[in-house]
Amino acid sequence: MTPPDSGPTPLARLEAAFAAARSGGRKALAPFVTAGDPDPTTSVAVLEAVGRAGATLCELGVPYSDPIADGPVIQASYTRALTSGITLEHVFSIAREASSRVTMPILAMASYSLIFRRGIDRFVADARAAGLAGFVVPDLPLEESDDLDHACRTAGLALVRLVTPTTPPERAEAIARRSTGFLYCVAVAGVTGARTELPPGLLDRIAWLRTKTDVPILVGFGISSPDQVRAVAAVADGVIVGSALVRRIADSATERPDEMLAAVERFTGELAAACG
Repeated sequence: MTPPDSGPTPLARLEAAFAAARSGGRKALAPFVTAGDPDPTTSVAVLEAVGRAGATLCELGVPYSDPIADGPVIQASYTRALTSGITLEHVFSIAREASSRVTMPILAMASYSLIFRRGIDRFVADARAAGLAGFVVPDLPLEESDDLDHACRTAGLALVRLVTPTTPPERAEAIARRSTGFLYCVAVAGVTGARTELPPGLLDRIAWLRTKTDVPILVGFGISSPDQVRAVAAVADGVIVGSALVRRIADSATERPDEMLAAVERFTGELAAACG
């Protein structure tokens, strides 16, 4: 597989987004939204809204019937999207449309089973053509990631790795060294979902990981408020917020679309301000 063009790679554009945040004295904000929730057209509008509000990048969740680490809020959004008929083709279409309208990089969060079933080279090529900057693959073990890693590096896409509170130090170091784009530091053991406070030891773990990798370290799982964003941003390079944003989309589903998008943009703006 060869990159389809000679311009800046998607990974280079992602790195530039982090550099721009640093030069502006800000930490990165990475909202998570589900592709196709509540529908494909609105998904594009949601991505535009978070981009306008100051998101550095965005994770686009690929709906999956058997999510590995997603809590009830994101699981419910996947179910809504799948029930409405969302497919991988729709996901790539959403990414393609959104990436033509926003400057922030968009990464797909996808189960490896979806990538493997489609075929690694085909999935990576389709993602690159859709304007995606890379992948977060939470259920891909380090030992089984060489093929996808090679395809992503060849295509100039990021392959973000995850470390959790239960990852042994030696393994965490190996994962950190292989991650491209950024390293996803999972704040809590368990599944995604808003929490009221940060777990003990998180800040020390971030500081330790910083000695093991040169890529930005972003923290996710359980971060739901500007105060929590502010606390994590004091030591990490960025913050990922998923369930709290997805819940706002669900809670606003009965409102007029412009009111829902305004709520999304307002909340994202509050989180972005906490990253400054």
